[in-house]
Amino acid sequence: MTTNRDPHEQAETAAPDGATTEEFQDRQDGPAAEPDAFALLEAEKNDLKDRLMRALADAENLRRRSEREVADARTYAVTSFARDMLTVADNIRRGLESAKQAGETEATKPLIEGVELTERDLLATLARHGIKQLAPEGQKFDPNFHQAMFEVPNDQVPSGTVVQVVQTGYAIGERVLRPALVGVAKGGPKPAPAAAETSADEPREG
Repeated sequence: MTTNRDPHEQAETAAPDGATTEEFQDRQDGPAAEPDAFALLEAEKNDLKDRLMRALADAENLRRRSEREVADARTYAVTSFARDMLTVADNIRRGLESAKQAGETEATKPLIEGVELTERDLLATLARHGIKQLAPEGQKFDPNFHQAMFEVPNDQVPSGTVVQVVQTGYAIGERVLRPALVGVAKGGPKPAPAAAETSADEPREG
């Protein structure tokens, strides 16, 4: 005689080791539900690689910044001394101009030549330390390097052209020690477009 049994009871009986259907199903689904070990290792590898690349980039930026700071320190270490020496250069130039205006004689000729030699040596020494004159006559006025003292009516050159240098300027590296004091033309044709300009406004030796 066949005995009718509850289907749920039959399922429970079919589960191994006395486990219920739900427990048996959990055992079957368990491994598939766990994260893939290879995927975890791959993610960890990518994370470590990203950290390494960031660390290398930070180290390279630090190296470049340190090199730049060392170069700047070397270039601008004499800034204060150089600024003080500009007065010496100015006095030598004024002395030469006064002597020439007074007229050169046999007695003063050797003196003038000696002062000229001293001026050349001084400027050469400054140049060896990255200090150059700003003598911008004929160049376009640049407020970064020049200081306009007055305007000069002149229709022969483009407006904004430096036509007179009252006092020579000086720069060290890319920094201005003292701007050149200049007179600027006005009333002439408009300056050439910026695209046609050259690097004439950069510091140069006088």
